[in-house]
Amino acid sequence: MDQKHPLWTWEALGLTFNLANILMLFVTCVIVFLIAILATRNLQLKPTGMQNFFEWIMDFVKGIIKSNMDWKTGGRFHVLGITLILFIFVANVIGLPFAIEVNGALWWKSPTADPMITMTLAVMVIVLTHYYGLKVKGTGGYGKDYLKPLPFLLPLNIVSEFASTITLGLRLYGNIYAGEVLLGLIVSLGASGVFGFVGSIIPGVPWMGFSIFVGGIQSFIFVMLTMVYMSNKVSMD
Repeated sequence: MDQKHPLWTWEALGLTFNLANILMLFVTCVIVFLIAILATRNLQLKPTGMQNFFEWIMDFVKGIIKSNMDWKTGGRFHVLGITLILFIFVANVIGLPFAIEVNGALWWKSPTADPMITMTLAVMVIVLTHYYGLKVKGTGGYGKDYLKPLPFLLPLNIVSEFASTITLGLRLYGNIYAGEVLLGLIVSLGASGVFGFVGSIIPGVPWMGFSIFVGGIQSFIFVMLTMVYMSNKVSMD
């Protein structure tokens, strides 16, 4: 399912931008921002509705952090975890209801179905783990981690940093992209007539629900791995 992308080139700098990615990232950010505003605009001692949902998300992420490191160390990453799990979940499912093409170019899709987006998220996370590793342990403690458990494993420890980045980004991309491709194939059956339309609804509805489930699981896995990598960098052994 090759799709044309709406590209724009900034010739002065020699940079090419995917306008669909920019649009969908903007929409995702707006949705997450609105969720946060609606959940916190009228705080009550006994939470209901959106506030109750948001507090559940906060407790859920707190549990992820505490399963990987002590709260005194990991509490600083609470907001990061909440932001990631909300942003990635919305980005995973926003392209499921429909796809919009204009002049053959796909404009509306899940941004995490693009490897450039997921790899950017992965690089951002790995860079943050190194930053906090240096901040918490200092240069000496940070450098010693690469010599554990044995000094001659230094090359393997360096390679694992690149492997962690690649797997973190490609795991998310592969799951979301595959789901949208299969959903697109199911929907395309509807264009083959009445029987094709009926035949596309039967597998399409449960697959839509399964894709939402996968989107939630993948956002959880991404945040879990983020905290695992962060714990490896900041925890004092």
